[in-house]
Amino acid sequence: MDFAFGPQDEVFRREARAWLREHLAGTPARRDWERELGQGGWIGLGWDEDGYGNRRADLTRQVVWAEEYARSKAPARSGHIGENLLAPTLIAHGTPEQKHRFLPPIAQGRELWCQGYSEPGAGSDLAGIRTTAVRDPGAAPSETLRVTGQKIWTSLAHEADWCFVLARTEPGSTRHHGLSFLLVPMDQPGRVEVRPIRQLTGTSEFNEVFFDGAVARAEHVVGGEGNGWRVAMSLLGFERGVSTLAQQIGFAEELGRVLRTAVATGAATDPVLRDRLVRLWAELLTMRWNALRTLGSSQGPAAAGAPSVAKLLWGGWHRRLGELAVQARGAGAAVGPADWSAGLPYELDAAQRLFLFSRADTIYGGSDEIQRTIIAERTLGLPREPRG
Repeated sequence: MDFAFGPQDEVFRREARAWLREHLAGTPARRDWERELGQGGWIGLGWDEDGYGNRRADLTRQVVWAEEYARSKAPARSGHIGENLLAPTLIAHGTPEQKHRFLPPIAQGRELWCQGYSEPGAGSDLAGIRTTAVRDPGAAPSETLRVTGQKIWTSLAHEADWCFVLARTEPGSTRHHGLSFLLVPMDQPGRVEVRPIRQLTGTSEFNEVFFDGAVARAEHVVGGEGNGWRVAMSLLGFERGVSTLAQQIGFAEELGRVLRTAVATGAATDPVLRDRLVRLWAELLTMRWNALRTLGSSQGPAAAGAPSVAKLLWGGWHRRLGELAVQARGAGAAVGPADWSAGLPYELDAAQRLFLFSRADTIYGGSDEIQRTIIAERTLGLPREPRG
């Protein structure tokens, strides 16, 4: 696919840049910012359907928006999961009623979502989930399901209004059989509990979520009962799209900071460290062109493995950058900036946060081992790995 930006793309770029400059005055709260984006029509640019409050944009303009958003240093998106994961899944598998109920609030930034997939003992091996959803015997037939179980590593669950949950609806079923994809409201005191998970960085982007008979309406089962695995795998195909290009702009800024630190501390005079900086720069360019290439190809075995290739590339790259960030700092990387004599709490600086958080990059979102298995089986057609 030709990814050259044309004159109309540049007009769109100037419009996006001007809008962001105007509306980013001050520091908007994240939830308010989502509504601001919705009012501007900037949510859902890549959806295959319009009429839900979103503006339409072809692939090159989606790339333009993602790049300008990253360059503007706008707030991290709270609505990413609803906009880029659930919405395309509903468009592909949802009923007209489900689309009309859930797409407009996502496009308007009014409802936020989280993803209920991973469980203790069923993270990378998603088919091993044990969360159940059974018919409520006290409700009218076929109207309500009760969800019971635990999800973990649930991003933004503490902010979300809804959670899409992969649960076992067929008693006695195993592996990928008997699963359903449910839309579950989070505001159910006593039935849904969210517990933040404190990380090495001291922050808590991830959460544990406990469902104790939480209510889900049968009409909010996406793709039909028992078809959850197909819907869940379809959703994962949307997970690494245009947003990877914005991610790479953030990576470039981090690399620039590490380079400036290396020059300031004198670490850049070390030929080995300097070689690693150049290598990271070249690899980042390669990731960008690979992302642009794969965005233009949606068919065949190679396309099926493209998200896994991308995850392997950026996960390892970012982890190596984190290691280099503290090496460029030298001994100072082991000390926090807080004034201990004044009794101030220990805080991490940017290089320390980068090092600690990036240790997980090759694990979350599907470990490197899982990504290699996907590439081997789905792209290269190698024999399936034996499973006990």
